[in-house]
Amino acid sequence: MSTPVFSVDGLWKVFGPKPERVPADPGLTALDPAELRARTGCTAAVRDVGFEVRKGEVFVVMGLSGSGKSTLVRCLTRLIEPTAGTIAIDGEDVRAMDRARLRELRRHRAAMVFQHFGLLPHRTVLDNVAYGLEIQGVGRAERRARAAEVVAKVGLEGMEQRRPGQLSGGQQQRVGLARALAVDPEVLLFDEPFSALDPLIRRDMQEEVVRLHREEGRTMVFITHDLGEALKLGDRIALMRDGRIVQLGTPEDIVGSPADDYVREFVRDVPREQVITVRSAMRPASAREADSGPALAPGATVSEAIEAVARSGGPVRVMDAGRCVGAVDSEGLLGVVAGVTPNGRTAGAVRTRTEAV
Repeated sequence: MSTPVFSVDGLWKVFGPKPERVPADPGLTALDPAELRARTGCTAAVRDVGFEVRKGEVFVVMGLSGSGKSTLVRCLTRLIEPTAGTIAIDGEDVRAMDRARLRELRRHRAAMVFQHFGLLPHRTVLDNVAYGLEIQGVGRAERRARAAEVVAKVGLEGMEQRRPGQLSGGQQQRVGLARALAVDPEVLLFDEPFSALDPLIRRDMQEEVVRLHREEGRTMVFITHDLGEALKLGDRIALMRDGRIVQLGTPEDIVGSPADDYVREFVRDVPREQVITVRSAMRPASAREADSGPALAPGATVSEAIEAVARSGGPVRVMDAGRCVGAVDSEGLLGVVAGVTPNGRTAGAVRTRTEAV
């Protein structure tokens, strides 16, 4: 496998007096947040976190307010200085970078999209989008040409000369996204960018991120407190609580095989059939089933499979690269919706969390 875009290991961020002593003392690292504050006056916003972000994936960090997710994403480019641990981008030690190297990282390699757009009110849409290129020293004609391309890409063509005050919230967020894209970064870092938007506009922006990822394959790290948003956007999800990652896996892993009661409660109301795939419901196909008839891909959702089985009136084969790998029927699909497979295992357990990570 190629070198991960980001590799994080043993990462801590502690606020308070003498924060460095917390990750160094096993007696302190085991304390819960309230006990740690009472004992040391410190708050551990990120506690011994480790993960890798693979090239081309959308890696979502999800958690409730105060879980440490926003602190974590800011540590990746040292907008917040970590207390302990290692961070690497393409194998290069981020914590060892000097100021010049950090500027290069933030201007060229990793672009941030924030919840608050931070647009310059006196500048046009085009000049706001071109601002990052201006900081890089790109010439006026070149940066405006590049900005115009990106403005069209995010659906704002014809609005280039408007000021931010003339735009809706969703349009302003598109400008913020375009500004990040204009510098052509290796990875986009999103810190709850859509949480202040109205639901319909938020859905449109989520679709925009999905479309851009599909077209460009750009690596993205996306921070959110919204489970639906995480499940919709993420190739993998890291679910945080009290500064720790309590589960890391695909949306199917998170919904189908919750790691503990906290995660189980988090995903309780998620329609399982819209997340879990037919891999968790399929069984070996008979020779007759494998030979002909309607087919589904292994990545099809159980919801799609239910419709296919209802239309066919019987089992449907599952095809992968031209080969039949199994079949699904009403019994198996009902088991997934109910939370168990026909053999009694928890639905989604076909792929273990270890395999997912």
